[in-house]
Amino acid sequence: MIDIDLIRERPYVLRESGEKRGQEFRIDEAIDLDRRRRSTITEIDNLRAKRNDVSRELGKTSDKPQELIEEMRAVGSKIKILESDEKRLAENLDSILLDIPNVPSDTSPVGQDESKNVVVRTIGEAPSFSFEPRPHWEIGEELGIIDFQRGVKLSQSRFYVLKGKGATLQRAVISWMLDLHVKNHNYDELYLPFMVNRETVKGSSHLPHFEENMYHDEEDDLFMVPTAEAPITGLFRDEIIEESDLPLRYVSHTPCWRREKFSAGRDTRGIKRVHQFDKVEMYKFVKPESSDEELEKLVKDAERVCEILKIPHRVLELCTGDLGFAASKSYDVEMWASGTSEWLEVSSCSNCTDFQSRRSAIRYRPESGGRPRFLHTLNGSGLAVPRVLIAILENYQQEDGSVAVPEVLRPLTGFDKISAGS
Repeated sequence: MIDIDLIRERPYVLRESGEKRGQEFRIDEAIDLDRRRRSTITEIDNLRAKRNDVSRELGKTSDKPQELIEEMRAVGSKIKILESDEKRLAENLDSILLDIPNVPSDTSPVGQDESKNVVVRTIGEAPSFSFEPRPHWEIGEELGIIDFQRGVKLSQSRFYVLKGKGATLQRAVISWMLDLHVKNHNYDELYLPFMVNRETVKGSSHLPHFEENMYHDEEDDLFMVPTAEAPITGLFRDEIIEESDLPLRYVSHTPCWRREKFSAGRDTRGIKRVHQFDKVEMYKFVKPESSDEELEKLVKDAERVCEILKIPHRVLELCTGDLGFAASKSYDVEMWASGTSEWLEVSSCSNCTDFQSRRSAIRYRPESGGRPRFLHTLNGSGLAVPRVLIAILENYQQEDGSVAVPEVLRPLTGFDKISAGS
């Protein structure tokens, strides 16, 4: 959530943010609601003070004028009406503030859409083949490791079943990525609930703007996690962390669910865009002054997965119009997929500054003393599993139809290639 002081003292910052993101925010309405709410609070406080003063005077005498008693009753009724007004104004203001995204960093490229994203670096070269490389959905079906028809049979479109060595390969990828981040990158592993309450997804900023894309159990008012970012953000909701405990770095594997609407086209084939997918998520709670540095480290941690798998990748800095709702600055990491000749986003690494910590009331206590401060949160995939599988299948495919297993994964899979019927 944005700082209310931006509404009160620097609304031009939010107007500029809207221009950079290509969006319009209800700034004037928020200013008016905040002004009226504060005025109402002042009136309530004055009436309460008056009532207290009269009550003290009445307590000093046995002679209690009836007209004064009636006046105080009227004051009490007025206070109740104003309290109701203040609650309504606060709710309306809160609704607007919750719908305003984070302010983009001054260092983020300005642009209205993804065409203005900036390629920061490209690592590795696309593999060359002596044959026409095929897309992963053809490879997976021919090898008998991806079953699209039974995924639809069990659920609906955009679901699939991994079979045999396909399921083993996914398990190996997940385990290896978790171990890499824990042992080499100093993250602590978490096992999290896959369903979370409304306050949790509100704090992570998935509510209200992302609600239509989430799966929801109405009876218990629980949401299937759209990403582990939501429950990790909520770990310290309404808590104060000691400065000496920062930074906190976590990694977790969860399935993720999204009710995204898909248009016809190439993205609807295979496992690139699906309703349920697995992801290893990295997350950091840090002091504000270190968050920019921690973002760069986060990107490097995501890139390391690509490097060890020996799959070409590139890093893009996102422009203001392509930033996520909670993000102030973001980088995307993309793997090359040879079968479809495209870059696949496998990680989006973001510095959310104090946006999520304000919504979740997460602060830290400075060692030097003083009032608790809002910390900064960062998140990034490390990585999204289906697209890693796509990159492996398409970049490691062989002329005989088999797929070689990346060397680093072989101790976990127990095999070095996947062949039809094996």
